[in-house]
Amino acid sequence: MSLPDTAKATHADTGQSGEASGLPCRAGAGFKPQHADAIFADAFRIGFLEVHAENYMGAGGHPHRILTRMRADFPLSIHGVGLSIGSPTGLDPQHLARLKVVTDRYQPEQVSEHLAWSTHESHFLNDLLPVPYDEATLDRVCDHIDQVQNTIDRRILLENPSTYLGFEASTMSETDFIRAIARRTGCGLLLDINNVHVSATNHGYSAGDYLAEFPLQSIEEIHLAGHAQDIDDCGLPLLIDSHDRPVDDLVWDLYEHVIAKLGPLPTLIEWDNEVPDWQVLKREALLADAILDRHTVRHLGLRHAS
Repeated sequence: MSLPDTAKATHADTGQSGEASGLPCRAGAGFKPQHADAIFADAFRIGFLEVHAENYMGAGGHPHRILTRMRADFPLSIHGVGLSIGSPTGLDPQHLARLKVVTDRYQPEQVSEHLAWSTHESHFLNDLLPVPYDEATLDRVCDHIDQVQNTIDRRILLENPSTYLGFEASTMSETDFIRAIARRTGCGLLLDINNVHVSATNHGYSAGDYLAEFPLQSIEEIHLAGHAQDIDDCGLPLLIDSHDRPVDDLVWDLYEHVIAKLGPLPTLIEWDNEVPDWQVLKREALLADAILDRHTVRHLGLRHAS
């Protein structure tokens, strides 16, 4: 069963509301419970909050009490990290059922997942691993996305991966693979710009060329994060998608390029490790908001001029 056409809107269908998929076209932040008091006490109101689905798959307790309170005041995005969309052994029906309970409970403005796999038989691997870009994997990923969307009765966004190796078996580019998924399943796309920079550096291609080939009009949310820098065994740069520091200047440049081309989009600041005080996350969000505001004015001017 496929989703109805009305559920397959893309960024091009957002109309005049200034919103895509219900999230405001502002900067949001990954929500950490230790920030709750600071968020409520701050006169600055973050655009939206995003949580990992797996942190709220229990039936109750303190995490749910806090998130219920936050949900009353802020738009919410739920981001999955454990569905294993690319798994060759199929989706875990219990995990998928738990995801449905979370989305039914909180009615988020957006739900997203990664183009990756993280399970093997009965084992869960605490990582987001790459998939080969070939027809068999494309069929499998599309089937899994259809299964997810039909189970939770809503569209999801699929996030581009950060990768450290490629598969000789791949027969298409990552951008062609992602474009085909969006076309076949009707899902939207979450563009993680840090992932673009990390992968481009690790594989030695141009991040700008990648973005030129990416199906930009299907993007409904953007992620920004920090990365760690290392050197591989050949002495070449190796970037790790660590989510433990501020957004890199080169990632900000790529972000401004995308926003200049498309106009404002909901933008999340991810910071999952070595989590700082709320004021540090707020500062990153304000940097993103400044870029969004600048291009909101520009795009409104272009609209009125036409």
